[in-house]
Amino acid sequence: MAVAEMQKLNLVAMSYERDKVLNALQLTGATEIKHHCEAENTAPLECGCENLRAYLSETESALDFICAEVENYNKENKIKTDVLKDGFTVSYSDFISAKELKGQIDGLAAKVSALQAERKLLSAEDVKLSRTLEAAEIYRGLNIPFSDLSDTRNTKIRLGTIPNNEKENFFAAVESGGLCSAEEFYANGELTAVIFVCHKSFDGDGLLSGFGFSACPFNNKSGEENYAELKSRKEEIEIRLAEIAGEILSFEKYIKPMKIYCDYLGFEVEKLAAAEKMRKTAATFLLEAYVPKEAEELVKEALDGVSSAVYYEFSELDEDEIPPTLYKNNEVVKNFETITNMYSPVNSREFDPNTVMAFFYSLFLGFIMGDIGYGLLMLLGGGFIYMKKRGEDSGLKRLSGVFAIGGIFAIVWGILFNSLFGLPVFSASVIPDAQKDMWSFMGIQVPAVLVISLEIGVVHLMVGYICRAIQCMRRGLFWDGILDGLVWTVFSVGVGLAIAGLIDEAEMPLLAYIGGGTAGVTLVIAMLTAGRKEKLLGKFTKGFGAAYGIINYASDILSYARLYGLMLSGAVIAQIVSSYSVQFIQSGNVALIILAVILMVVGHAFNLAIGLLGAYIHDARLQYVEFYGRFYEGEGELFAPLGSGHKFIKLDKSAVVINGMNIK
Repeated sequence: MAVAEMQKLNLVAMSYERDKVLNALQLTGATEIKHHCEAENTAPLECGCENLRAYLSETESALDFICAEVENYNKENKIKTDVLKDGFTVSYSDFISAKELKGQIDGLAAKVSALQAERKLLSAEDVKLSRTLEAAEIYRGLNIPFSDLSDTRNTKIRLGTIPNNEKENFFAAVESGGLCSAEEFYANGELTAVIFVCHKSFDGDGLLSGFGFSACPFNNKSGEENYAELKSRKEEIEIRLAEIAGEILSFEKYIKPMKIYCDYLGFEVEKLAAAEKMRKTAATFLLEAYVPKEAEELVKEALDGVSSAVYYEFSELDEDEIPPTLYKNNEVVKNFETITNMYSPVNSREFDPNTVMAFFYSLFLGFIMGDIGYGLLMLLGGGFIYMKKRGEDSGLKRLSGVFAIGGIFAIVWGILFNSLFGLPVFSASVIPDAQKDMWSFMGIQVPAVLVISLEIGVVHLMVGYICRAIQCMRRGLFWDGILDGLVWTVFSVGVGLAIAGLIDEAEMPLLAYIGGGTAGVTLVIAMLTAGRKEKLLGKFTKGFGAAYGIINYASDILSYARLYGLMLSGAVIAQIVSSYSVQFIQSGNVALIILAVILMVVGHAFNLAIGLLGAYIHDARLQYVEFYGRFYEGEGELFAPLGSGHKFIKLDKSAVVINGMNIK
């Protein structure tokens, strides 16, 4: 429930030791290079990583091409393999030695590039040949060379095709033309191939153009020889394309080595980019970095093992300096960090709300789902995915963890609501029925569960003010914590008591007076102290603003009505689906029983999916707008240690020991 305390590493070393120093820092996984401040007699260290980035991009393109080919082949042939999966574990020694793969990978990338280019040309030629073969097939039966069908001294000879819908009219025109003749020698479903002969004095071309005549595109060999030659070439191309596909698929065994090599290149690019944040002198380089305090000894041991010509010290951060954020939460709370980060990561100078937020997020998620059956599905489904992905740190794993934990709360709420897939399982429920039970609130009939959801909202806001008080006091602002945090916390307690006292069924009217009085007194205190840091007019306006803020406070509480609305809609759908299914089963009709099973599976699956989607969104909104709005600053940047940005692999440093200290 905290953010790691950072300190600054200041380092000076000989320029030729830079690569060793960066490798050592990467090995610790606990150093983020920052921009070095300007120093006298130093200059920016310019390395330039554009060429290496381009080389990495070309290598990754070759890798992507091989992966795409293998993936398509496996899908077509229903082959299951893990070769394409990322996140596989690689030892640190194998990772560093990946540089030795350069010659092999470069040769492979060149082969891939050549095969890509060849396949592109052959594929284009194949498409063209397919169209040409269609035309050549029409003249396939012509066993004399096309050149033999050329004009004579007195006649014109034309070879070509006409559309079948013009065939009858064409031959009628030829027959009535006089000095011309035509003969059909082939026909398919669309075209008729003809030889047309006419005297040179006859306008044969004009007649042909009137019937959509298309001249033969070939002018050598016979029709049979031409077709055979084209077909042979197409077969050659198809054989070669198959060979190319086979060659590419044979590169499958290089996928993992290529991924290791690409991530190694990525680290080299990262080192060059980090170097651009440093300064240099004629013979040395200067580096500044953020290091978590608990990793200080580890970093010291790593640097001491590089060279005796490395000089460094650790120092406290400047007061106005905001370092990157490194969360220190347990495995349960880690699942909820992604929800906070979607809004904005915590800045390292503030209170980390993830533990508190994790509880309320799960509480609200469970309240919205509010069913034993749905809770069990969330717990089992989310838990299964979480355990399956336990070896990685993916978004899917964290989301499944959130739903699994929310499932536990949903089971508890389901027991309180007495609901199992919308049906009662106990003789009575602890909490009033969400659909039927009403409470009299100041003489107005209000759904009982709506009032409960509003009371939950009051507690949520109250905890938000407690977080504000903690944050102020951690910064030494004691009176700000009291007046801006605890005063409003007590005000929220008063509001919660007043709401409970105004419910006739509670039969505790005294609570309304106690709560109202508490809220009134704390509001007056808040108004009188709101402008304590302002001048005369500012004191008045700030106090008035505090009083006006009660309207916003009331609207904030009403926002928690969405908990009731989402829960009620899901409960109604679940009840309808289960009620109809039970009726179908009780009928004894086989067809209706089958329909009942389908209705149960599809209906509840749909309701669960829609419910989770709505709960995820609106639950997050309540955290971001209502809870975080009390104290949260955000705008932090997550700690990104040198060499941690692997795209394909998971680096295993467990076997690495620095001076007796295990890295992992």
